[in-house]
Amino acid sequence: MNVERLNQIRRQVEELQQRLQEPSTWQNPALNARLQKELQELAPVAEALSALEKTRRELEALEEMRADPELRELAQEELRSLTEQHTRQEENLRLLLLPKDPNDDKNVIMEIRAGVGGEESALFASDLYRMYGMYAEMRRWKLEVVNVNETELGGLKEISFLVEGAGAYSRLKFEAGGHRVQRVPVTESGGRIHTSAATVAVLPQVEEVDFHLNMNDLKIDTFRSSGAGGQHVNKTESAIRVTHLPTGLVVECQDERSQYKNKDRALQIMRSKLYEREREQQRAAVAAERKTQIGSGDRSDRVRTYNFPQNRVTDHRLQGETRSFNLESVINGNLDPLLDALTAMDQAEKLAAGDAAEGSISI
Repeated sequence: MNVERLNQIRRQVEELQQRLQEPSTWQNPALNARLQKELQELAPVAEALSALEKTRRELEALEEMRADPELRELAQEELRSLTEQHTRQEENLRLLLLPKDPNDDKNVIMEIRAGVGGEESALFASDLYRMYGMYAEMRRWKLEVVNVNETELGGLKEISFLVEGAGAYSRLKFEAGGHRVQRVPVTESGGRIHTSAATVAVLPQVEEVDFHLNMNDLKIDTFRSSGAGGQHVNKTESAIRVTHLPTGLVVECQDERSQYKNKDRALQIMRSKLYEREREQQRAAVAAERKTQIGSGDRSDRVRTYNFPQNRVTDHRLQGETRSFNLESVINGNLDPLLDALTAMDQAEKLAAGDAAEGSISI
């Protein structure tokens, strides 16, 4: 850990606290909100540093006590406990110093598409959508369907939906990639196990202030909503198709009855797609970029296998015993244990990269 950087953060926290007490800050809501946000991000680091320094002073005092024969045994016992506490505090501080993904607090636009496997892959895509819906409900997030293309058997050829909630991207970014399923399909009469797949894309919801969308680059068409029938059929041309002419990217939105709402949502998704495309190009330009699926939206690599006969979900990015999870639990929306493991893996990789770059510096 960089000692100078830690001290600089502590000075920044003190300056922010002082500025937030000034009348000129109270009279400027935008400035006050910005400074409050900065303080919320930096204060935990300063607090963790103070706690670590306090523990270090206590350790030094215990070392002096060990020189006294009458206090040596008591000091030795407390020393073990305090040393473990110091290790935990140091690890926590290192995690707090990791660079934060600027998109972690954003809402998420997710897209699920059926892959190889015909109707079974469409049914699996439907299962994945149900899984994310249940997870969003557990998290008390709001889920809103943007566009859907269903099959006659209730599967999904593709579906796009928005997930709104605190930290949605920080959790769901790990879902990007290829998802494979092994099971006996309902369409299989011989009882044979089939393998099929679906792909998941995860995009941070991007606002106009984050990425400017040039309307002159867009072609906007209207059409009638389509679906499995009944209430899904719209007799008016309220559905919207937006084409980004320079790249050929296409976004359709037909869930809302209002053409205006569909257009607004389609533009939001197009903005997010172009923003992610730009991020991908920047990542590709950096030679030292980690070769990982996490957060990239790349759909080419298989990240997870859902094995129904063995009631097991295996995430191929994880190692050892931590890579397998109970399928029934996961498919019913209990994604936190799996996502916690992926978060820990990501943090460990970043810590290792930071140690290699800085070397080991103790506080």
